[in-house]
Amino acid sequence: MDPYNIIKYPLSTEKSIRLMEAENKLIFVVNRDATKKEIKKAIEEMFKVGVEGINTFINASGEKRAYVKFSAKNPAIDIATQMGLM
Repeated sequence: MDPYNIIKYPLSTEKSIRLMEAENKLIFVVNRDATKKEIKKAIEEMFKVGVEGINTFINASGEKRAYVKFSAKNPAIDIATQMGLM
């Protein structure tokens, strides 16, 4: 699957900003059919960064979110700035 079909868009909420600063994580809305391995590969390919782990969550409206923890050498704030969130 194409990385741009897997990753829809990043979330910019108060919680996501707090996670970015405290835990080096970003939240993305992703394709509901995508697996954790596909999401990890797509993030690494799109942003050329290392990913430590991914947790997924499907909310009540059926939207799937991926909580992506980046490696220590790739600060989430830098990635958010690259995307224009900060």
